[in-house]
Amino acid sequence: MAPYTGDVVTGSDPDIRLLDDIAIHKMSVGPMDNNTYLLTCHVTGAQLLIDAAADPQSLMDLVDMSEGDGPGEGPLDAGPPLDVVVTTHRHPNHLGALADVVAVTGAQSVAGSLDAEAIASASGTPVEVTVSDGDRITFGEVTLEVIHLRGHTPGSIALAYTEPAQVSAAGAVAGRTHLFTGDSLFPGGLGSTSGDPDRFAALLGDVTTRIFDRFRDDTWVYPGHGLDTTLGAERPHLDEWRERGW
Repeated sequence: MAPYTGDVVTGSDPDIRLLDDIAIHKMSVGPMDNNTYLLTCHVTGAQLLIDAAADPQSLMDLVDMSEGDGPGEGPLDAGPPLDVVVTTHRHPNHLGALADVVAVTGAQSVAGSLDAEAIASASGTPVEVTVSDGDRITFGEVTLEVIHLRGHTPGSIALAYTEPAQVSAAGAVAGRTHLFTGDSLFPGGLGSTSGDPDRFAALLGDVTTRIFDRFRDDTWVYPGHGLDTTLGAERPHLDEWRERGW
């Protein structure tokens, strides 16, 4: 398997990163090139999808492939199930396939508490579990930490997975964190706050104290659109972001 790069576009094959405890499948879907991430627990086969953004058939094919067969081959429930779908925030381009994916797979829908009502209304499917800063989401033997990042939307969340202290997979790094940031943090800056200085200050404050002040420079960032980055690549630019106001 080729080394993971995170460079995907709509219509391209998923990029896959194999770590000791989980596999991370990154795929781009829809006209806005939304990134969606399928995480698979190696021990149990349990799976969690981040942002069922668009193109439900492609997302279902991705789940199908992770079960060990090919796209469209065999029923979706023939192998490890899709247990959870987490929606990072309320914007429609991040939840366009949510209702279809939940209906077909029976996955549990999870979202930040302050965006949950809007997500349910926009998608037409209820949010079964709401989460807040510091909560945990578990699938199989994998646990993700919820990080509430106010500003892009009131209830935007990021998810943090940290590799174990002992690793053996190629490319794995002991204790490294992987952050799935939705539209709150990208290479080169924060997500949109629509020119609102209060929302920008809130998002910069949360990103600074809840992410940059907590996690190492080798922390890998998986955003809602485009290429990945690391906290080490972005940390030197925090003052620049503050000064420019976006």
